[in-house]
Amino acid sequence: MATWTVGQVADLFGVTVRTLHHYDEIGLLVPSGRSAAGYRLYTDADLTRLQQVVVYRRLELPLDEIRELLDGGEDAVEHLRRQRDAVMSRLDELSELVAALDRALEREMSDQPATPEEMKELFGDGFKDEYQAEAQERWGETDAWKQSAERTKRYTKADWAAVKAEMDAVNAAFIAAKRRGEPATGEAAMDAAEVHRRHIADRFYDLDHEFHRGLADLYVSDPRFTKSYEDLEPGLAQYVRDAIHANSDRHAE
Repeated sequence: MATWTVGQVADLFGVTVRTLHHYDEIGLLVPSGRSAAGYRLYTDADLTRLQQVVVYRRLELPLDEIRELLDGGEDAVEHLRRQRDAVMSRLDELSELVAALDRALEREMSDQPATPEEMKELFGDGFKDEYQAEAQERWGETDAWKQSAERTKRYTKADWAAVKAEMDAVNAAFIAAKRRGEPATGEAAMDAAEVHRRHIADRFYDLDHEFHRGLADLYVSDPRFTKSYEDLEPGLAQYVRDAIHANSDRHAE
């Protein structure tokens, strides 16, 4: 009959010699033999019992409960079935725990400020690091820039997605009015201009009508502003500028 020393068993099962000695002392796993020198020797039956102990321990059962289970008269098949049921139960619990952690992680991540990569994903070429740096250099000391920076520093990807949707809706209103042949001084264009102003005021910085008028001039004087509108609709930059001026005049009356 093959036998194994305590050291060999420890290496085979990944447990410590100290653990095996403890199992022997409490009667959980008593080796079936002793060498001539009195050293512990484990048989195949002992290894089968140790295997069951290891599984139950991984299931976090107390040692005294494991001893009661193993000494209860069940055969190896019954123990394996019991252990399988316990493992499957634990898998269900762990799956639910993972799902709960995923939900918590999603909540936490959704509250995080948007990253530059996420901004580029949303705005494409409309968001470029060098543009942001230049804008800060040009306007970084203004109250409007500081107010905008304070508001937007906490914006999440979802917030920016909403901002973009609002911007797209305003641009669509300008384009629709222009394509219908309505003048930039008409009601539809001026109404779109007012929504444009309120969008900026709500999302970024306080913007009265005179400030809005000055901002509109940039749309035709700065080539990059102009291009962003012209890419949407030829002649749109001038149309938006004129609509904003007309709306500002309307509110000045």
